Amino acid sequence: MRSLTLRYWTPLLERLTLLALIRTLVDITLLRKGPEEIPYSWMLLHMCILLWMLALMATAALITNFDATDAWISLASAIVGAICYVIVLTAMGHGGRAVQTLAALIGCGALISFTMLAEIVLFTPFLGRDIASLMAFIVLVWSVPVKGHIIARAINWHWYAGIVIAFSIFILQLAFTQSMTAEP
Repeated sequence: MRSLTLRYWTPLLERLTLLALIRTLVDITLLRKGPEEIPYSWMLLHMCILLWMLALMATAALITNFDATDAWISLASAIVGAICYVIVLTAMGHGGRAVQTLAALIGCGALISFTMLAEIVLFTPFLGRDIASLMAFIVLVWSVPVKGHIIARAINWHWYAGIVIAFSIFILQLAFTQSMTAEP
């Protein structure tokens, strides 16, 4: 009887964990909470990575000029960014916060990616490709203050310092992506 009850509640608890994680990520994306609200959990980090990968696959499936090469470049750029954020955390003496911070960065990145994708898919037929792309770029730019907020809270520095760090890493990732996509 005990194992039957446990089997019944386990999927429900897992769904509640995912919903709670998404709710927390939304609050972090809206700058209401920080990465410290995410428990130190490798499982939650893996869930955030899977969420980000799902956003990447949805983008590859729904955006016509986004192919497998672009997906691999996006993955490599995300890895470069994650390494940079871990270096910052370690250099500031907060390496123990890496799992929570990466979960927040990757999870919020996934939510922002889903928002961009939904915006492009829903608004392109009505507003045209140029305006929808501009709106998607504005959503992408919002990721810099979000990541700045996350890293500033993780290293206990002022929000403006976090913005500078996030903007620097954003430029590095952009340069990396441009170098990978540059035509010879």
